Amino acid sequence: MSNAQGKLEELKKKIFFTFILLCVYRMAAQIPVPGVDGKAIAAYFSESGGGIFDLINTFSGGAFKRFSVLALGIMPYITTSIIFSLLGEVIPQIAELQEDADGHKKIQKWTRYFTVILCCIQGYGMAAVFESFKSPGGVPVIPDPGMLFRITTMITLAAGTMFLLWLGERITEYGLENGVSLIIFAGIAVELPSEIIQKMTLYRNGELAGIQILLFLAVILVAFFVVAFIEKAFRSVPVQYAKKVVHNQVYGGAQTLPMRVDTGGVMPPILASSLLAAPTTFASFVSETNPLKPYLDHIVQSLYPGQLLFNIFFAALIVYMTYFYAPIQFKTKKITEMLQKNNAFIPGVRPGAKTKEYLDFILNRLTFFGSLFLVTICVLPGIITGEQTRFGGTSLLILVSVAIRVMMNIQSFMYSDKLESAYKSRGKNKGQNRRF
Repeated sequence: MSNAQGKLEELKKKIFFTFILLCVYRMAAQIPVPGVDGKAIAAYFSESGGGIFDLINTFSGGAFKRFSVLALGIMPYITTSIIFSLLGEVIPQIAELQEDADGHKKIQKWTRYFTVILCCIQGYGMAAVFESFKSPGGVPVIPDPGMLFRITTMITLAAGTMFLLWLGERITEYGLENGVSLIIFAGIAVELPSEIIQKMTLYRNGELAGIQILLFLAVILVAFFVVAFIEKAFRSVPVQYAKKVVHNQVYGGAQTLPMRVDTGGVMPPILASSLLAAPTTFASFVSETNPLKPYLDHIVQSLYPGQLLFNIFFAALIVYMTYFYAPIQFKTKKITEMLQKNNAFIPGVRPGAKTKEYLDFILNRLTFFGSLFLVTICVLPGIITGEQTRFGGTSLLILVSVAIRVMMNIQSFMYSDKLESAYKSRGKNKGQNRRF
């Protein structure tokens, strides 16, 4: 077997292993939390629609509306990871730990601990919220509510999230890369067939006009194209490296430093969605007899997807998170230091502080455009379609972005094999037994 065939077989094994673990994830998502009436909860959501819960349900792959053991999904871990990344920009001690290999492991351990704490808080709040739900026939979703149910649910949901984290790490290690992103991708993609079936059912029943179906499909296709185009777009910064000769070959010269147009990626909309879902969790802790309860309920209803207040806050949070998260993704100080160590410079810009200022200037311009792009793709489709779909711009952004990253990882995996074979073949013909 040639080396290329061996690489292809290894890639097939990675894809198969990833597929198996994603199937395990989908099977676990069907297991309900103990003490939940499955028929009553299905009847409740079919009647009420869900509001803000549709957004949470989309990220969990439908596990939220089934009150599955994976109802929290992987979002608590992502939120905690980003919080520690942000703290690294503010607290020098955490920044030093992130730079060191042992310190990075310590940060990862702290991230898991705080993820469990966040899961317990969200799990307890979710249990309290579901205790108040009743089906249209008056059947309670939770037949035996109480402190025992809340504690059991809290532990179960925390364990479900940590199990998802373990699956994501195994996918990253033995399967395709970006295991956590693939879990979110699978959770969203698996709901797409049911969304299409629902739209066709509404059309047949006369509840949805044909022009609305065409508008829905047009918005989806345009959004896919725009997201795919922007996600693959880069701003190339010219960089001049000092030339050097190795084995009669010249290395260095003019190269480019690629900067992503959408530097923030999918994290700003995900963080904004999580923050907008926070009032619902907070309101669940307030008892019905509390005089603040009506006001909190009014705030929660105003923050339903499609409402004007939701769109305003969602857009503002996306812009803020993009400006906050982009410098974490592209650290201009590190790039400047790396260029100096490699005897490289940007033509027309002095090395050191001036180079950092120049890169910061470009990053701010890209971040401005990227924030406008994210706001447009996450808010505008919902306004055009009237929030008639659970697949808003955020879901489309995640689907396309993760799919592009997976394809790039596969191409890089196969391309690295070609480079290795090329170097080995060239090395064979130079000198005695020279391989490189």
